[in-house]
Amino acid sequence: MVKRSRIISFFLLVLLFFSLMGTTTESILGRLKLGLDLQGGFEVLYEVHPVNEGEKITSETMASTAEALDRRINVLGVSEPRIQIEEGNRIRVQLAGIEDQNEAREILSTTAELTFRDAHDHKLLDGTDLVQGSAKQSFDESGKPNVVLELKDASKFAEATRKVLQQDIPVMVIWLDFEEGVDSYLEEAKKENPKYISAPGVDQVINSTNVEIRGNFTPEEAQTLANLLNAGALPVKLDEIYSTSVGAQFGVDALQRTVKAGIIGISLVFLFLIAFYRLPGIVATVSLSVYIYLILAIYDGLNAILTLPGIAALLLGIGMAVDANIITYERIKEELRVGRSLQAAFKEANKSSFITILDANVTTLIAAVVLFVFGTSSVKGFATMLMVSIIVSFFTAVYLTRFFVGLFIKSNWFNHRLGWFGVKKGEVKDIREGYETLELPTKFDTLDFVKYRKIFFTLSSVLISAGIVILLIFHLNLSIDFTSGTRIEVMADKTLTTEEIQKDLENFGIETNDIVLSGEDHTRASARYKGVLDKDKVNELKDYFHEKYGSDPNVSVVTPTVGRELVKNAIFAVGIASIGMILYVTLRFEIRMALAAILALLHDAFFMIALFSLTRMEVDLNFVAAILTIIGYSVNDTIVTFDRIRAHMKKKRRIRKYEELVDIVNKSLRQVLIRSISTSITTLLPVILLLLIGSEAIWNFSLAMLIGLLIGVYSSLFIAAQLWLVWKGKELKKKGTIVTYKERKKYSDQPQV
Repeated sequence: MVKRSRIISFFLLVLLFFSLMGTTTESILGRLKLGLDLQGGFEVLYEVHPVNEGEKITSETMASTAEALDRRINVLGVSEPRIQIEEGNRIRVQLAGIEDQNEAREILSTTAELTFRDAHDHKLLDGTDLVQGSAKQSFDESGKPNVVLELKDASKFAEATRKVLQQDIPVMVIWLDFEEGVDSYLEEAKKENPKYISAPGVDQVINSTNVEIRGNFTPEEAQTLANLLNAGALPVKLDEIYSTSVGAQFGVDALQRTVKAGIIGISLVFLFLIAFYRLPGIVATVSLSVYIYLILAIYDGLNAILTLPGIAALLLGIGMAVDANIITYERIKEELRVGRSLQAAFKEANKSSFITILDANVTTLIAAVVLFVFGTSSVKGFATMLMVSIIVSFFTAVYLTRFFVGLFIKSNWFNHRLGWFGVKKGEVKDIREGYETLELPTKFDTLDFVKYRKIFFTLSSVLISAGIVILLIFHLNLSIDFTSGTRIEVMADKTLTTEEIQKDLENFGIETNDIVLSGEDHTRASARYKGVLDKDKVNELKDYFHEKYGSDPNVSVVTPTVGRELVKNAIFAVGIASIGMILYVTLRFEIRMALAAILALLHDAFFMIALFSLTRMEVDLNFVAAILTIIGYSVNDTIVTFDRIRAHMKKKRRIRKYEELVDIVNKSLRQVLIRSISTSITTLLPVILLLLIGSEAIWNFSLAMLIGLLIGVYSSLFIAAQLWLVWKGKELKKKGTIVTYKERKKYSDQPQV
């Protein structure tokens, strides 16, 4: 009996979902917080030091410093800044979308310690004597801009003016950030532009709480000084150890190009699924649309920042969500081919694919968690999106997709219409013949993967040896993320030349031959300089290039301290992720499979590293993110293969001949080949689009992902499974008989004497 209500329910639910998405997506997108790389902005990492020698930086000091910085940022009018206190007495400040980055840097880093001193630099009053928030920009009698303040105690000001009158030079010098032993009124007074703010003469004792600061101010300078004083003096000194600023035009361009690449890539994935999997493919496109919506909604709810690598992680997550669907759909097709009814095939496929999908997702999740713990800034954003993507894709692929497919199957309308599930009538066996899914013939039965394993091993060994030689000769072209220095990226509306950029940089005493032109008609230039520029020089650079080329340049500065730490964290991240995966795969499978999987992923990672060394492409933090993601994805692919091998092993009680192992590996690889090809296509499509039309800022990342995905499929099919076979064959030769998983469990259930 056909139950049309199930089919109608599907369309009503889809209508409900898409209505909800249509009415709320715009508001969610409007609330999403974009990172610096997508809208421009400024990020700086400060190392906090005490003002006076011998003092200690406590958690209270860090908290009060962060609070003072927050007050200063409020002056700038930045919406929802991010201030994070990090280990090692550090504070990271991110200001996305800020227009005047130079002003932001100046206001943030200025200590803003106001002092009133006599002509011999003895301190009379300081900022603690001011009424908080009383500073205002005003004008004096002649109409010149000034700053007016209110003091807490009039008698204290009277005593200060009395002391000044007793000096040989009766002036009250007003300083901002006076440095003991460095600054001197007597020296500065000789200069045309002295460092102090003003030095008004005192001819009488002044008993008042109102103070006026005069100087050669513009209205803007007077307002900035008033803002600084109201924000409060910082209780510490701040040293910039890392900073990056992204011009607004760079951000807009990156966002538009990446979104365009993403939309085209996702559309191609949808078309492939529908063409290859028919009805389940249509359901997959619906669940994937819900998946993308849920990702954006969760990101909005978490108040997280969406970065350029984050969008890349979203696209990668789509590939993994598709993979989970493909695993289930391939299992349904297998069960249908052995002659099971549609409902029985659906039930059996769900049961057998669940553990495979879980194992595959957990291994990639391990890599994402490690990235989040050890990553910084945009890498942490990538890791956040990857974790959310994995969790949500598991929910939509395992539960939502199966629920939707179940509605169609339980309607009974498709019981004799197996073509809707990609299965031809001629492929279906008679259930009475007793066929099992593990014994089904495939289109690849003539392929003998094991026969050529020595060729694959030799090929990989030769390439790895060549890679080692390449690394020894060329080394890695490490970015300033790992070596320290300054990177300057310029965008123009005309063709640039290296000579022109060199001359521009020479104006600031920067000499470098490390300049790379990119973009259509060479309208972009990236220069790398080994030196570390201070904030004043960075501000001068930004002003110069903005005036000459019409857009703010990107300027990143990394000190040697941060560079060393990033190298250490990258090594830790790869090591810990690998150990975590070994432990998980060992627990879920066996130690030989774990070791084979890890060697395969190290094989994949090394190929990427060697290729980047040969091509001299820059290795940055995003490259590390790509390495770790490929590690997770490689294990993901390998686990699906090992899961099928494990299923074949469980069928047998004991294995006595090496040929039996060879047969198991060959059958397993043939049966997962279609799934590997389909998953590779759906994952590679968005990555290829990112590479072709996405932002240049993640071009290296996209290329690393492309190479890693291709090598990952190769290692899963031709390296990992073959290594396991070699080791298992040695175990068989040593023991004479191998007890299978099923037998081990049977014996372990028996009471021991």
